Amino acid sequence: MTMLTKPTFTLTKLVKTNPIHHLLSLSLLMSFSAVLLAGCSQEGTEAQSNANSVIAKPNVIVFYVDDLGYGDLGVYGAKGVKTPNVDALAKNGIRFTDAHSYSATGTPSHYSLLTGEYGFRENVTLLKEDSELIIPRTKPTLATLFKKAGYNTAVIGKWLLGLGDAKSDVNWNEKVLLGPAEVGFDYSFIIPGAVEKVPTIYLEDQYVVNVKAEDPISISLENKIGDRPTGAENPELLLQQADELHGGSIINGISRIGWMKGGADAEWKDDNFSQIFTNMADFYIEDNQETPFFLFFSFHDIHVPRMPNEMFKGKSSMGPRGDSIAQMDWITGQVVNKLKAKGLLDNTLIVFTSDNGPVLMDGYEDGAVKQLGNHKPAGDFRGGKYSAFEAGTRVPTIIHYPDKVKPGVSDALMSQVDLYASFADMLGIELGHHEAIDSQNQLKAWFNSKSTGRTELLQESQTFSLRTQEWKYIAPSKKQVDWIKEEKNIESGVSPLPQLYNMLKDPAEQNDLAESETTEVKRYQERIATIKARNQR
Repeated sequence: MTMLTKPTFTLTKLVKTNPIHHLLSLSLLMSFSAVLLAGCSQEGTEAQSNANSVIAKPNVIVFYVDDLGYGDLGVYGAKGVKTPNVDALAKNGIRFTDAHSYSATGTPSHYSLLTGEYGFRENVTLLKEDSELIIPRTKPTLATLFKKAGYNTAVIGKWLLGLGDAKSDVNWNEKVLLGPAEVGFDYSFIIPGAVEKVPTIYLEDQYVVNVKAEDPISISLENKIGDRPTGAENPELLLQQADELHGGSIINGISRIGWMKGGADAEWKDDNFSQIFTNMADFYIEDNQETPFFLFFSFHDIHVPRMPNEMFKGKSSMGPRGDSIAQMDWITGQVVNKLKAKGLLDNTLIVFTSDNGPVLMDGYEDGAVKQLGNHKPAGDFRGGKYSAFEAGTRVPTIIHYPDKVKPGVSDALMSQVDLYASFADMLGIELGHHEAIDSQNQLKAWFNSKSTGRTELLQESQTFSLRTQEWKYIAPSKKQVDWIKEEKNIESGVSPLPQLYNMLKDPAEQNDLAESETTEVKRYQERIATIKARNQR
């Protein structure tokens, strides 16, 4: 296919002082979309440009997919959808079979991956619709860690960690003062939260792209504002029927959480995410090919609402959810192809994983349940997103690093929270006593499929769980979580009684041994209390 042409201006700098470039930025991106869709691969014609450029430190890209289940990739047993690009990363890297996000929901997992600290320590739960920046500005992050080592840092995609502060509402018509830049990212091109919520806009370096002074943006999460039709009042206009929570302003045929007034030119098109985010990642790699970079690529896919580009419709037998998996795979392949084209792939460490387990019905009717066929999103594990059972946090995880990683399959117990300390070791940076206090250096296990990983692993859903190689303990809880089964059709795993499963003999968590293994139950509950009380490394 024809190579994508880069704009003549530098996106990463001009926006900081002159937001009018947002208009040019987005219009250029949209004009290139036809070129981008002309094919699904790039030739490495630019590889020689880096032939004489030797980077001592590896570039690092973390592909963080949203709601991708353990069984949703070809190499993990997917049916009805093909994922050749991610499968190729697994074939040439390490595929982990017992790797976990920290939480069974997205925001705590994002927080924990980027800080090396369990989300409960900052009371991080599901992102509220109007949440301020969750990461304290004084807290080190992966971005600040890499900056310390001389890297350029960027986040592209979904930002699930809040914006602004608690004292005042975000003004979407000027620079958002608290966001990715304040926690270490040199560049950001993001959507401000979950796609089902207003405002439905892009931000580049914390300026809204294409907002016009004569059509300012305002949003409300309490009362209807503006003249956009709503899902609650105009269900006949919807491309996907939605529940009451998602019955607000209709944008692109999808009703959202909340109401949005103004900002017509700033609205995203859901089915253009594949082009826009791929373009921005490619531009970022182009701009930073001569220096080491850390790119946190945070997918919207395969979260609801699932609105894959026309190019991917029908690529699976499972409707929009399966097609979104195909789209996610294609995006991954395009970014990898850009690395190949620039001669950077061999010196780039790629981490591919998901923020929590799968969910089919999550507020929108898109046929995910009816069209599932014999595909098992959670593999052979019990539960899914929101659940304390294994499928809530056991997620596909792949490491690809040709210079250092020998291909293989690892059954080591692994956690995303350990990326922080492991990268610190790779970079030769000593961590402070209060930095990334829950992160363990597992660099050997990340790079060697034969190495052992963690001896224990804390997990959070609606309660706490503790995993070892042999046991899974789920702490008792009296939380009312009937909504998980009633609305999501997922077993919550929450019970007022403790649960204990032997993961070596019973990985599907069918036989609760808590009553007969009282010594183990007591030991695990005490260990959770000890972990929760720790306040330094």
